[in-house]
Amino acid sequence: MFEKVVIANRGEIALRILRACRELGIKTVAVHSSADRDLKHVRLADESVCIGPADSTQSYLNVPALISAAEVTDAVAIHPGYGFLSENADFAERVEESGFVFIGPKPETIRIMGDKIAAIEAMKASGVPCVPGSDGPLGEDGDEILRMARQIGYPVIIKAAGGGGGRGMRVVNSEATLLHAISLTKVEAGNAFGNDTVYMEKFLENPRHIEFQILADTHGNAIHLGERDCSMQRRHQKVIEEAPAPGLGAKLRQKMGNICADACRKIGYRGAGTFEFLYENGEFYFIEMNTRLQVEHPVTEMITGVDLVKQQLLVAAGEKLSYKQEDIKINGHAIECRINAEDPDNFMPCPGTITNFHAPGGLGVRVDSHIYSGYAVPPYYDSMIGKLICHADDRSTALKRMAGALDELVIDGIKTNTPLHSRLVRDAAFMAGGTSIHYLEKKLGLK
Repeated sequence: MFEKVVIANRGEIALRILRACRELGIKTVAVHSSADRDLKHVRLADESVCIGPADSTQSYLNVPALISAAEVTDAVAIHPGYGFLSENADFAERVEESGFVFIGPKPETIRIMGDKIAAIEAMKASGVPCVPGSDGPLGEDGDEILRMARQIGYPVIIKAAGGGGGRGMRVVNSEATLLHAISLTKVEAGNAFGNDTVYMEKFLENPRHIEFQILADTHGNAIHLGERDCSMQRRHQKVIEEAPAPGLGAKLRQKMGNICADACRKIGYRGAGTFEFLYENGEFYFIEMNTRLQVEHPVTEMITGVDLVKQQLLVAAGEKLSYKQEDIKINGHAIECRINAEDPDNFMPCPGTITNFHAPGGLGVRVDSHIYSGYAVPPYYDSMIGKLICHADDRSTALKRMAGALDELVIDGIKTNTPLHSRLVRDAAFMAGGTSIHYLEKKLGLK
């Protein structure tokens, strides 16, 4: 096992990684920007290194600074968490070239999965169902593009090959606007991702977002840990996640999970990863693979009892998976609400000092957060300040438990989206289960 690991992230995920390292007897190095000196994991880590100013491009995205931090502290490995450099193949490559272990997939795997067209090609070759589309980048022949769109059927969606996080997408409802929409998306993609390659897919009008968690080691073993429903979204950003997906059933779970695990074996995947699908009318369509730990990983941990971060560390250290597929049992239901420092009505970020914080408790209640009374939420980073997770024997009880936990949660001094969550977990359609990815935006009048 590693003697010392650099945690190349901040906030709740950095604290989550630190806790897993402690249980495995691994010493930790917390890297932080000048704005993050008072983060909880920085205070708890064995060592800490300031890697730059508040601007993330000069700190958490500063590759030389991160590698230097590993060098000066004699660390062995670097855990990227999620966000920042977690899916940056060049970073993973630099880490390994510098003699450290990157706790994640191989750089070449990250590179393939980071290019949506290459990812789709790899998934098709591995037998994973994909959305009908252009099967490659769109060329310059307008007549061929129009013919292809007619064959796919409107509406279609234009996507940037290098996109992610809901960016670089444009829905087209008619032939009249297709070519112009492609031109706009190419310009936006080039500016945002440095890659103006785009492709086209059938736009599913009322799908759910369902994803499968996998674990794979370097010895050819791969398993799945069931699925999560992440359909409650606003502008392609997840708001509430749950596991298992309402109404999916064990038979379909086993079928799709096995397909994902088989694909991991075929592409030589290592570590934790997530296959994301759109699900409509009983059919699954692959959209992308996240080659990292997901924000919503706790709901999977709650229903399986598997510590995903510890498994990441063990696999990266060269050990075999601690579990076989038959060991994975789905127990009960778990729901996660992302708690953001933002206005619950207009979603504007609300940084500031938390004057009073009280975490809810009780059976089946988990809080993953780095905040505390007196903590100043900085304005420089993502607005998520924690995650509230509730687990129970069944979905109905998990929803009631979440409603009670949200009522108990106290975060004074700043605005949070807790009031929105309180409304959603009591919403009749969400309580019934199976809402589509468009439900929340329609409910909020955003569509």
